[in-house]
Amino acid sequence: MKTLDLSGRTAIVTGSSRGIGRAIAETLAGAGARVVISSRKADACEAVVAAIKQEGGTAISVPCNVGHKDQLAFLVAETRRQFGAIDIVICNAAVNPYYGPLAEIPDEAYDRTMNSNVRSNLWLCQMALPDMAARRGGAIVIVSSIAGLKGTATLGAYGISKAADFQLARNLAVEWGKHNIRVNCIAPGLVRTDFAKALWENPEQLQDRLRTTPLGRIGEPADIAGIALLLASPAGSFITGQVIVADGGATIAG
Repeated sequence: MKTLDLSGRTAIVTGSSRGIGRAIAETLAGAGARVVISSRKADACEAVVAAIKQEGGTAISVPCNVGHKDQLAFLVAETRRQFGAIDIVICNAAVNPYYGPLAEIPDEAYDRTMNSNVRSNLWLCQMALPDMAARRGGAIVIVSSIAGLKGTATLGAYGISKAADFQLARNLAVEWGKHNIRVNCIAPGLVRTDFAKALWENPEQLQDRLRTTPLGRIGEPADIAGIALLLASPAGSFITGQVIVADGGATIAG
């Protein structure tokens, strides 16, 4: 029987000190996984580790800026040293340094967006995939966005990076499926996180969004965490190369 049990599995979750990443990490730990908490700030990572341990879970903190390949290599090496081979990777860390039209985006902001949101995911996958292949199984989940599904007047580069993540997942799924490795994307809509605060803290802007969302609410981090658990667990063992949209219906009605 397919289950959501992750006992004995090791999972890395980037950008997991808050928001969607934290919710995913806590959910995987609750399902029995050994979880590696990672973001740029060590104290924020340690706080999540303490919360997981308080609930009876197993977690360690390995701070990392995903934009630096050497830091990602250390993240992977330290995970192996403390927990053994890697079974699950959740690529959640992302940046959005520019808000405005593509015609005016500085090269530096474009490069940072693409490097942090796409290239870093490829780097981490390249480092972790050999473990999964050796064990004849593994799961990678890239947290993307519905910004990759439609045009936008102000989040163009971010949307391009998130659309690229869709194709990254598809390609890796094709290349590594023979090793029983699954790679998928989640495309959240507007979720109540600090990262997206500018999009939901303005009451007027929020009401405009809710009017075109069939479920009549924005998402919570836990809404995304449940999907990540499905994709990382045996329950999702026949799902690969897919983009699962979790947006309350906004993209079908807006």
